[in-house]
Amino acid sequence: MQGCGFRDHFSEYRALDVQILGVSFDTVEENAAFAQKFHFPFPLLCDTDRSLGLAYGACTDAEARYANRIAVVIAADGTIAEVHPSVNAGEFPAALLASLQGPPQ
Repeated sequence: MQGCGFRDHFSEYRALDVQILGVSFDTVEENAAFAQKFHFPFPLLCDTDRSLGLAYGACTDAEARYANRIAVVIAADGTIAEVHPSVNAGEFPAALLASLQGPPQ
């Protein structure tokens, strides 16, 4: 649901010059098939050794079967701007987009 939400709002994110990256513990082949099945226009990164998951708090050990659903917003200068330690997969893509767009003008 989360990936599909980002897919559905992808042009709006691009208009804000935002790069979307997905990360999972799956292999390159599994991620490629998943991205193709759901027509994701953004890359899915493979974290098969759980190093990103551990660094960003998406899992607590390298044996974790699944990652916690989190989100990290990284600013243009490479610093972490926001950390969302738990997100609602269905709502988060639209909510983040609204937050990045700011109040209506």
